[in-house]
This record gives sequence, C-alpha cells and structure tokens, in this order.
Amino acid sequence: MSILPQPLRLALNRVAARLLPGSCLLCAADSGDGLLCPACAADLPRLPATLCPQCGDATTLGERCGACLKDPPAFARTLALFRYEFPVDRLIQALKYGHQLPLAAWFGARLGRLLVAADHDLVLPLPLHPSRLQARGFNQSLEIARPVARALGVALDPTLLSRTRATPPQAELPLKERAGNVRGAFACGGNLAGKRVLLVDDVMTTGATLREAARILKLHGAAQIVVAVAARALRQH
Repeated sequence: MSILPQPLRLALNRVAARLLPGSCLLCAADSGDGLLCPACAADLPRLPATLCPQCGDATTLGERCGACLKDPPAFARTLALFRYEFPVDRLIQALKYGHQLPLAAWFGARLGRLLVAADHDLVLPLPLHPSRLQARGFNQSLEIARPVARALGVALDPTLLSRTRATPPQAELPLKERAGNVRGAFACGGNLAGKRVLLVDDVMTTGATLREAARILKLHGAAQIVVAVAARALRQH
C-alpha cells in the first residue's frame, strides 16, 4: 500500500472539503464552506438601530443611555455584531466551552468589516486570568481579536493588558455586584500615550468588565478606546 506524499494528501483534503457538504452548527443542514447555513445566518438576532453610541445598550432614539451619562465609561463607543440571545448564545458557548475555534475566526472576520483601520493604532484582547487560561486552554477574546487585527492591518498585543486577580465569573453574580468583582483585576504593562486602542471581547452584558479594563488603559495614557464584541446583551428592549 503506497503512502501519498504529504503535499498531495493536503491538496486532496482541501478538494474533499470543497466537494463534501459541511454541516451547519445550529441546524446540521448543508452549510457548504460556511459554519452556518444561509438560513441560520440570516436569522441571527440583530441589534436595533437605536443604541447608546457609547455602551451599545438599547435607547429610545439612539441617545446616550442614563448609565453612561451618570458614570461615563473610559471607552468612547461600542460596536457589536449580534444581540446576545438564542441562538447566538449557543455559538458563544460552543466557542468558549466546546472549543469550536473556527467560530472565533467567523466572528472576528465579521467584526473586522465593521471597523475602520485608520481609527485604531492597537488591538488588545480582554485577557483571562492565568488560572482560567490554563483550564480553558485558550482565550476566546484573543482568538476573535486575531482576525480583527489582520483585517485592519493593525498591531495586536496579547500581553500588554493582563488579568492580575482571579475573580468569580460575572455571570454567576447579581448585577449590582459585578463592578466590584472586577475592580482592580487588570494591569497594563506599557505606556499607551496617544494610542487609539481597540479592546476586543466575546460578549458584553453589563459592561462592568470592559469598563474596568478600559479604565486601566486610560490611566496608562490611551487617547481613545473603542470596544468591539461579537454579541451585546441588551437590558432594555
């Protein structure tokens, strides 16, 4: 039995991948070369047009929300792809806990299309604490940030912002306790004077974690911080 040379085997695998239909991650229908079939991709929950331009939460007319007026975050604006509800929540969970890493590239490529390269000098992923990174094996925010940085042609720094304190997962805490849970949980290892930073994460719910990370970046000189997330949970509908 002859063994095919590796270059030929790789080429045949690529051809087979094109010829054999893929399965949609949501409904298992034929998805061709994509992760989702066209029908499921079209049905993903979109965000309304009337969002707070700073934190991305829903507002009546697209004005700044009361929370941002009362306690402005350090980031200037928030961009998100989808509303964080079914089935987007399933996709995020499949990425984080099911190790479906192709979803990170899928989300990242779409985020890259929403952004303008000239608006950013540096891409930073929201970091995980080393203990959680070791348990999970990867940082989903970094995996989403990689294709974003490539699409924009902007430098990606995965270590400048670090998580210095292990905290309980935000989702396990009441809303009123989340800001305190992450207070002092981040550190910045460099001078960001004059830099326009794009801070990337998978999901924004209350925004407490991203607010704290952005606060630290601002203290280290960042001139502007923009948040980009795959999904945004809305408190108002």
